[in-house]
Amino acid sequence: MVNSQNQRIGNSITKVTKAIFPNTTNHYDTLFGGTALQWMDEVAFITATRYSRQKMVTVSSDKIDFNKAIPAGTIVELVGEIVRIGKTSLEVRVDVFTEEMYSENREKSISGNFTMVAIDENKDPITIK
Repeated sequence: MVNSQNQRIGNSITKVTKAIFPNTTNHYDTLFGGTALQWMDEVAFITATRYSRQKMVTVSSDKIDFNKAIPAGTIVELVGEIVRIGKTSLEVRVDVFTEEMYSENREKSISGNFTMVAIDENKDPITIK
């Protein structure tokens, strides 16, 4: 059971890469925080869905740490991974790494946890299979 669960967790890891263009930045030429949160929530949703293969919704986000501003003209990679499995919910950690386009420099800029709940056709919580 544990190996199967670990394999499911490994198979559900989600990585999304995006370029930071001017249409996603604020007047400081850094990524809008709201845009980053939207991308992180999407990665959390995909990660939870890949693990459970059930309808999932976000019920909370917790402790989003904006450690470093993400400048225009960089690349970000969002990485989602299951960190806790409950009866009806999953906790997904999403880390955002910033890479300079023309060097190997890479660092973690944002991290946060999202709680996702499995729902049925009536939008009521159900057990994760």
